[in-house]
Amino acid sequence: MEYTILGIVLMILMLLYFRVADRFNIIDKPNQRSSHTEITLRGGGIIFWFSSLLYFVQHIENNYFFFTGITLVSLISFWDDIRSLSNKIRIAMHFLAITLIFYDLGLFLSVEIWGVVVAYILAIGLINAYNFMDGINGITGLYTLTVLAALLYVNTKVQLFIDGSFIKYGMIASLVFLFFNYRKKAKCFAGDVGSIAIAFWIIYLILKLILSTSSLIWLLFLAVYGVDAVCTILHRLYLKQNIFEAHRLHLYQILSNEYKIQHRLVSLYYAVVQVGVSIVVIFLYKKVNDFILFPIVIIPLLLIYSIKFYLINKNNLRVTV
Repeated sequence: MEYTILGIVLMILMLLYFRVADRFNIIDKPNQRSSHTEITLRGGGIIFWFSSLLYFVQHIENNYFFFTGITLVSLISFWDDIRSLSNKIRIAMHFLAITLIFYDLGLFLSVEIWGVVVAYILAIGLINAYNFMDGINGITGLYTLTVLAALLYVNTKVQLFIDGSFIKYGMIASLVFLFFNYRKKAKCFAGDVGSIAIAFWIIYLILKLILSTSSLIWLLFLAVYGVDAVCTILHRLYLKQNIFEAHRLHLYQILSNEYKIQHRLVSLYYAVVQVGVSIVVIFLYKKVNDFILFPIVIIPLLLIYSIKFYLINKNNLRVTV
């Protein structure tokens, strides 16, 4: 019953936000690099912050640092959705928010200094990768739902590492967001406020699980996004492009923009592949050495990503960047 009420409350909050966004003209206008063609309300991903707020008011005593962190990244991201901010300001705020959850998780006391540095790089990189991948209808909502479902399964069946409701609140927010976004003509887009806020949420969960199990394999719950984001950055560096500028070189962009495959179908592909990866990771946990499991997962994903180059060369595509 609690989660039904949560869903209804989030639905109402989303509808109220639509009125605010429409009133203040918070919209996403398509350009030559966009994967959409119509003006759409932006910032619908604020639903993730709303959900974190509803959880926080019930668990103030042990959720303070996380909520402060997600509020900081949500605020700066929402502002960036309205009027662009410099990368330095955004990264600085991400660094501060990540520091808060590192402190909350006891990372500074339990991990060597070099490990903390690597954790900062990974966390900031994953937040931005999640943001880069938010480009077509349904991809953020579906992918988030699959990652959180995998984390909930691990928390229930493999290793209890957090209050299960904390994961479920993120999942219900994803379902509500998908109701408005997983359509041929989306009612809203997540915006930076959505993709970055939920990325922050997921990173917190994965870090907590890693510390609870002393295993890094749970990073593979983000393997599909990670491979696409990193490989695309390397591709753009090879092409001598500015990696901070908008582009259309992700595999999902080639499929949806250049080959005109329906956005919802491409988003579903990504979610299904990540489900497969997560099943493999959970099944092989403690059965296969971590250093072996990583290539078992990453190599097939690299092969899938390499299809992009075949597709580009097949029709001599001139991809807008």
